[in-house]
Amino acid sequence: MPMTEEQQKKTIIPPPVEKTIGQATRFVDWFRALPVVAHLLRAVDRFNDRMGSQFGAAITYFSFLSLIPILMVSFAAAGFVLASHPYLLTELIDKIVNNISDPTLANTLKNTVNTAVQQRTTVGLTGLAIALYSGVSWMGNMREAIRAQLRDVWERNPQEKEKIYFRYLRDLISLTGLVIALIVTLSLTSVAGSAQASIVRALGLDGIEWLRPALTTIALSISIAANYLLFLWIYLALPRHRPRKKALLRGTLLAAIGFEIIKSIMTWTLPSLARSPSGAAFGSVIGLMAFFYFFARLTLFCAAWIATAEYKDDEQIPERRKSA
Repeated sequence: MPMTEEQQKKTIIPPPVEKTIGQATRFVDWFRALPVVAHLLRAVDRFNDRMGSQFGAAITYFSFLSLIPILMVSFAAAGFVLASHPYLLTELIDKIVNNISDPTLANTLKNTVNTAVQQRTTVGLTGLAIALYSGVSWMGNMREAIRAQLRDVWERNPQEKEKIYFRYLRDLISLTGLVIALIVTLSLTSVAGSAQASIVRALGLDGIEWLRPALTTIALSISIAANYLLFLWIYLALPRHRPRKKALLRGTLLAAIGFEIIKSIMTWTLPSLARSPSGAAFGSVIGLMAFFYFFARLTLFCAAWIATAEYKDDEQIPERRKSA
């Protein structure tokens, strides 16, 4: 008499193994149902469905491309400084000639310095114009990527279409605000990092061992607070609509902590990367690209996390799940 399908399953999978699989499946279902885990999975699904990785790569490309005109402006600024201080120019050229044994390379660098001085106005204005255009374009791409994660539907709403001059003006204002936010963030982080050692020395408290970890914790908290202000500005200024307050505040905190982790990892890895011959040649380029890429992915993922937040007092959870 042939065996039934249930008997065949029991023959293939012994009862103890089947019981273990059932327990593992129930545990996985219970774990996935946890509010924190369920929210994380929803954010990951939205990030992937709305091409978060591709948007992150595009933002990285435009970020790195924007560095070229910034270097041109820096090149021109150095030319203005050298032109107004002839003794610095003479000293720099003498160091190039004396410290570089290859005459061809020394002559090339010498000509480069002279070109920076002679064409400083042209290079500066050209670099400034290109930097302004590339910066506004970068801001526009960042805005669209964040909007794609935050809006209820994947497709762009007809209401989001803007006239080109109005869009560029908006992106210019947003870029100016972002630069100001970055200056404030970096200033707070720099002051918090450098002031702790000076304070300890000034107070004569070098011998107190527990004081340094306490000051490090304070400096870390200040740095995270500065990151928080930066991401809060991004999530408030760039989207078309303002996210819900609770989700916005929590998602911004997640982005601030993640950004501090990225900065710490880059601080630890870049010096060791620069020690190798290939790292000395390409380490700075690789480091910048990695920093831009992880920053873009973190920003977009936290936007997806904010958009997929669900709370007990949310009256539109079924509709939002359906539209997401």
